[in-house]
Amino acid sequence: MKKLKYNIILTTFLASTLLGQTDTGKETLISELEGALMAPCCWSGTVADHGNPGMEEKIRELVSQNKTKEEIVDHFVGIYGERILAIPVARGFNLMVWLAPMIVLGLGTFILVNYLKLHTKPQETIPIAEEKVPYDDLIEKELKEME
Repeated sequence: MKKLKYNIILTTFLASTLLGQTDTGKETLISELEGALMAPCCWSGTVADHGNPGMEEKIRELVSQNKTKEEIVDHFVGIYGERILAIPVARGFNLMVWLAPMIVLGLGTFILVNYLKLHTKPQETIPIAEEKVPYDDLIEKELKEME
């Protein structure tokens, strides 16, 4: 009788633990999806940022149907297109989203380094020829008289 009682308690404990992990796993998946999808109401932030109730309900519904993350993302991409993705897929024209900042940074650094090399060289001094200025003595004499 004691063994049966302990087995029931152990089974109940294990079942509640497993169900708790499943709920935690589903909540994690829901929060990942809300962060990975743009809110179609204004396209300026993710579902997690805007709290779009329609999208949140649909995500919860699809997760409760035990669909995978890829299936749910594909569902929304089928409806809204790739614009719904918060992080664009790195293929085709979208590859420029990933490469353009690197190219601009490299080009800007190259231009800045060359500009600084060109403009930080010591300036050559122009030698002044010691020529006799006409009326130099007269000018000096008049300046001394003015003091």
